[in-house]
Amino acid sequence: MNSLTSSDYLVFLFYFLVVALYGLWIYRKKRTAEASSKDYFLAEGSLTWWAIGASLIASNISAEQFIGMSGNGFKIGLAISAYEWMAAATLMIVAIFFIPVYLKNKIYTMPQFLSQRYNNTVATVMAVFWLLLYVVVNLTSILYLGALAVSSISGLNLTVCMYGLAIFSIFITLGGMKVIGYTDVIQVFFLILGGLVTTYLALDLVAKHFGQTGAVAGLKLMSEHANDHFHMILKRDNTNYPSLPGLTVLLGGLWIVNLNYWGCNQYIVQRALGADLKTARGGILFSAFLKMLMPVIVVLPGIAAYVLHQQNHGDFATAMQQGGELNPDNAYPVLLNLLPSGLKGLAFAALTAAVVASLAGKANSISTIFTLDIYHKRINPQASEKKLVSTGRLVVVISMILGVVIAPFLGIDKKGGFEFIQEYTGFVSPGIFAMFILGFFWKKATSSAALFATVGGFIMSVIFKVLPKFMDLAFLSSTGFSTPVAQGDGTILYEIPFLDRMGFVFIICLVGMIIISLIQNKRGIKPQGVMEVDTKMFRMNPGFAVGALIICGLLVALYTRFW
Repeated sequence: MNSLTSSDYLVFLFYFLVVALYGLWIYRKKRTAEASSKDYFLAEGSLTWWAIGASLIASNISAEQFIGMSGNGFKIGLAISAYEWMAAATLMIVAIFFIPVYLKNKIYTMPQFLSQRYNNTVATVMAVFWLLLYVVVNLTSILYLGALAVSSISGLNLTVCMYGLAIFSIFITLGGMKVIGYTDVIQVFFLILGGLVTTYLALDLVAKHFGQTGAVAGLKLMSEHANDHFHMILKRDNTNYPSLPGLTVLLGGLWIVNLNYWGCNQYIVQRALGADLKTARGGILFSAFLKMLMPVIVVLPGIAAYVLHQQNHGDFATAMQQGGELNPDNAYPVLLNLLPSGLKGLAFAALTAAVVASLAGKANSISTIFTLDIYHKRINPQASEKKLVSTGRLVVVISMILGVVIAPFLGIDKKGGFEFIQEYTGFVSPGIFAMFILGFFWKKATSSAALFATVGGFIMSVIFKVLPKFMDLAFLSSTGFSTPVAQGDGTILYEIPFLDRMGFVFIICLVGMIIISLIQNKRGIKPQGVMEVDTKMFRMNPGFAVGALIICGLLVALYTRFW
């Protein structure tokens, strides 16, 4: 039943009031008479390690995980968890090597880093690009997919859901990063509690279908009836190989996806930039442990839906249809609609919390980049702190309005949620990551080389995308660089898996940057600036080192068990 009962609305109202009233209390408690721009955008010195960690997860987990990743769990299985578990390992790398460089060099935005390390041209080009990417791709995707999920569960009008989510997010975002950071703790509580309850009930539903009870029994039955959905490394003959091409998830492009997202992304890194190194690392370690838990919340329900669909449980077969075709992204909403009254409201609150937290974080990052890197540097260099804060708040409202207006026209719901976002963000990730990694740790990298990686990386990504259409298909397939993908009309399209494409493009960008930089160095063209880096920056305190080792041990155990 696609509707909420009175008890569901009461649970949701409780969640809404807790978040809203807590956010208001934080705002009043921590506001100053004259809020500085760094205080508003970064909550400088105000966030604790647990607030940073919770905010990282709340900003990261949204509709594309709950809906899209559950859909991939239905379609692919546990292997899609690689994005979450590899992210935990990536977070350790970011905490050890990236965050010390940012904090030591007083970096507050990603364009600021590019300006200091390369030049203003590179910084401005990337600032404009990031704004377009965040507004047109990320903000609209979160808003539309979130509203679609909320609408399918509650029965409310899609447009009403979009406006409701946008207004709720604006309310939180206008309070600045302090309010976002601390309310994200509440959001993560509801997200995890509601998510775990949904997972438990989904596993129990599987068990009951086979005449048993309990989540443990359900998990065992799922592994028996969908054994092919419990392998982390897909073989080449698997129809989902193009999405997760074998060992590439451990040795190739997935590292670029994660290192770019967690280490070079204003939306994410911003949470740690206002803290000292120990606090920032503690927060990132906390978020890594939460990341290890995420597949339980967003992947297992998708596999449970797959088993129930295969067993023709109830009206699952009909409910999973959209436009007469099976739509894996319907898995999570269909499960939620089977929950009992009250618990459905809790799961609904969890999904809303994920969407609102991500929207608030994204809007704040859009506001930060525009205000500090474009408005303050290019439009009004003399702007007062008060003017910068008011401009940032105005940008939040404008960006959210733009998201609501343009989201329905992008066809987001027809493009496969999670995987679509990963692939098309991957058109620019290799070049950006190459530019950042050499900017951090190689003093000879020049601004021309950085522009090559940015622009050239995107062009090469497009070339690799269409390359199989113009080359010998048999040759590409035999070399392993291209895989057949069956189309709806029965034809076969050969393409290079996008994670492999990202690996190829990254290597080309890296080599190209090195060659261009060395040539320019010989001609007397030196880098504009270098980052202050020394080995002492990377030393870990004992508590963090132990936590990082536990994360690595858990990953080894999981991959060994589910290889």
